[in-house]
Amino acid sequence: MSNIQYQISLKPYNTFGIEVFADRFIAIHSEKELSKVLESEKDIFVLGGGSNLLLTQNIEKLVVLIRNKGKKITPVGKNKVLVTCEAGEDWHQFVLWCIENNFGGLENLSLIPGNVGSCPIQNIGAYGVEVKDTITQVEALEIATGKAHVFQKEACNFGYRNSNFKHEWKGKYIITRVTFALTSDNHRLNTFYGAIQDVLKRKGVLPCIKEISDAVIEIRNSKLPNPSDIGNSGSFFKNPVISKKDFSALIQKHKDIPHYVVSENQIKIPAGWLIEQCGFKGKRIGNTGSHEKQALVLVNYGGATGTEILDLAKNIQTTVATTFSIQLEMEVNAI
Repeated sequence: MSNIQYQISLKPYNTFGIEVFADRFIAIHSEKELSKVLESEKDIFVLGGGSNLLLTQNIEKLVVLIRNKGKKITPVGKNKVLVTCEAGEDWHQFVLWCIENNFGGLENLSLIPGNVGSCPIQNIGAYGVEVKDTITQVEALEIATGKAHVFQKEACNFGYRNSNFKHEWKGKYIITRVTFALTSDNHRLNTFYGAIQDVLKRKGVLPCIKEISDAVIEIRNSKLPNPSDIGNSGSFFKNPVISKKDFSALIQKHKDIPHYVVSENQIKIPAGWLIEQCGFKGKRIGNTGSHEKQALVLVNYGGATGTEILDLAKNIQTTVATTFSIQLEMEVNAI
C-alpha cells in the first residue's frame, strides 16, 4: 500500500502525549479503505482518539488510525431518531452536533475525550449516564476475515466501563460505526448529580439538553485538565465496587468514606477519594504525578514515558490495597 508511512511518532495521536513510534502507519477514512488494509494485514494496532491509552513502547505492528467521518439521521416514530455515526468522528463534537440538532440523550457525556468508535469499548459514562443507555447497535469489521458484522446492544454485554469489545472480542474487531437512539422532543433529562443541579441553580436556568451540556462542560473544566494543556487520559482508574459485607468492615475503620449504593449487595467507592487519602493528590514524581485538582487523573507534565506513568499507577494500586484492602482496576489500556 503506497500510503503507508514509516517511523511515525505517535505523540500527536495519544492524549497522554507519550513519544513512541510506529514502525508503519496508515490513516483510513472509509470502511472501504479499511477493508483493503485487512486484505493484506492482520497483525495490526488500531488507534482511534488515543484517549484511553497508555503507550509504554514503540509499536512494531502496522498502526491503523481510524478517521472515517459522517452521520446519518433516521426518524423512528414520534419524537425519536436513530443517529448512525462513523467511528472516526470526535466524540465531544458529535455530542455538540446532537445538541445543535435538538437530539437528547448524550448531553451528560459532554467533553469526554476520544472518538465515537471507542465509546462502546469502554461504555463511557459520566454524571449518571452511560453510553449503553442510547446505543442500539455497533457495526464492525472482523480483522481475520474482513467480514462486516452488526452487533445489537444486547450482544455487546455492556457493563460498568466494560463490554465484549474490551475482553472477549478484543483484537478481533474494528468498530466502524455506532447507532444511537435519541429523542427529538420531550427529553428525559438526567440532573441527578448534585454538581449539575448546583450549576443550573446558580445560573437560574431551566434544565434543557444545552444547559445540562454546558453545566457538565463547566464542571469538567473546573476539575479535569485539558489534554491539550497537559497530557492525561481522564480518569485512570475505575471506581471500585465492593460487597456490602466488605464495606461494613471498611467503614468501621474509615467512618467518613464516601460511597454510593449500587445494588442491595454492592457499594461503589470513589477511587479519587481513596487515592487522595493515600497522599497522592497533587504529588509529582519526576515528569508524572496525580493531578492537583483530581487525584484520579494521572498526568504527563512533559517528557514522561509510558513506563513512568505505569509505575506510578502500580504504586497507587499497591498503596490503596495496603491501606483500604481495595484493588483499583485501571480504566486506561496500557500497551
